[in-house]
Amino acid sequence: MPVVQFTLRWPDGTVQHCESPSRAIERALAPGASYPVDELLRRTDAALHEGSERVRAKYGFACTESATQRQALHRGAGRHARPLGRVLVESVQRVAPAPTHPPPKVVDGHVAVVVIGAGQAGLCVSWELVQRGIDHVVLEGDRIAHAWKSDRWDAFCLVTPNWQCQLPGLPYDGDDPDGFMLRDEVVSYVERFASSFEAPVYEGVAVGRVAEGRGGDFVLETSHGTLSAGQVVLAVGGYHRPRFPALAEQVPAVASSVHSSAYRNPTSLPDGAVLVVGTGQSGAQIAEDLHLAGREVHLSVGSAPRVARRWRGRDVVAWLHDIGHYELPIDEHPEGLGARKEPNHYVTGRDGGHDLDLRTFATQGMHLHGRLAGMGPDGHVRFAADLRANLDGADETYDRINDTIDKWIAERGIDAPAGTTHSVAWEPDAADGGGELDLEDAGISSIVWATGYESDWDWVAVDGLLDETGYPAHARGVTEVPGLHMIGLPWLHTWGSGRFAAVARDAKHLSGHIAAAARVAEAA
Repeated sequence: MPVVQFTLRWPDGTVQHCESPSRAIERALAPGASYPVDELLRRTDAALHEGSERVRAKYGFACTESATQRQALHRGAGRHARPLGRVLVESVQRVAPAPTHPPPKVVDGHVAVVVIGAGQAGLCVSWELVQRGIDHVVLEGDRIAHAWKSDRWDAFCLVTPNWQCQLPGLPYDGDDPDGFMLRDEVVSYVERFASSFEAPVYEGVAVGRVAEGRGGDFVLETSHGTLSAGQVVLAVGGYHRPRFPALAEQVPAVASSVHSSAYRNPTSLPDGAVLVVGTGQSGAQIAEDLHLAGREVHLSVGSAPRVARRWRGRDVVAWLHDIGHYELPIDEHPEGLGARKEPNHYVTGRDGGHDLDLRTFATQGMHLHGRLAGMGPDGHVRFAADLRANLDGADETYDRINDTIDKWIAERGIDAPAGTTHSVAWEPDAADGGGELDLEDAGISSIVWATGYESDWDWVAVDGLLDETGYPAHARGVTEVPGLHMIGLPWLHTWGSGRFAAVARDAKHLSGHIAAAARVAEAA
């Protein structure tokens, strides 16, 4: 059975390392959250008991480790609790299974090409290199598809239809092409892809540093040794560290502070109402996840746009695909390179897919606020009076995309059902989402920060990689440093570059450059 380790910090600062025999603890505790001592014990008692009963059901006897852990937690509470103190959950982490692609004890020597990262982007490059017969290895610090397993909430699903999943040699082959794969289905899809061509992956090999070596080679310092490579592909995406706004440091003790990447499910957050900050894809979908579970939700609405799930009888993604929207290269985009920093339109594939209309949520009891503008240590938060503008802006984008589709249909005489103009279900009051809110008075015990990520390229010690903004300078993944390549970044070339839709095309393009450079190296 899966083992989950969790670490607690008691009110007096003492750290206790704990273990659960099942994943039930993931529905009881959220990493980064804090709980009153009695609530924490109630939650861990129930989760450990559930884990023990699962052992009994499978093996015929209760789990003694669960009972021992419960006793240890109660002893910890007795020794380290303080009046009105809270227990911080520092981490909740599944023990990684044995690697299916284990590395040798020492990783050293020279390899023609090293691909760093075994998500779909790195694996697509590997597939192309295998076809070309180019010697290479893929180094993965954790396990294949790690980010899909560890950085997504339990109810997560794709927001693009399954038919857009076009990994080379393994396009989506399920029975629901117009549906949306769940998190675990995505993981399975990526793992099957790796197995389909016996990708040369070493799991559990973390790369700590990439530097320039002699003769144009690169030197990679890893957890299993140092090796050199003629070329390196950075397939690690661009979302490396959770981003928290500066005012997050002011969150008072009465509320937990959890980044969206650590959010798993509604039950794991402390009892009470929840404030979600941000309405990009993650923020809007997490707000819905909490709302559907019956949690009281306050939502700080930003300027992210929204899009319809379906229009004129088809998924909007299908229409935009036909129009050629997803073929538009970044250098022809009206916003230029700025498109890489734009938030994604919020919509969902949950339960077959539907619109996310924040106004409708408001009619159902969700509290909508403007942009979060300030927070004091006294527990008072301040919102900007911009809710109406943010909601209207999202609706304008929604309507503009539908109008684009209407024009396409009319110009080509396509027989499609008429569209239905969406109605404005709710409007902000005179305060326009602004004003102050006392967290304690509102019963808010948790804040979920859906505020994005930061990139971290400090471990790539190669001059010339980054531009003046600190972003990798590249042309469709080919950097200005000979032999150093990128893949999987948002808008690397087109909208689909960071998604299943087009990452394979980018890998094919990149592998051509890699092969050409390899031929030059061989001839030298």
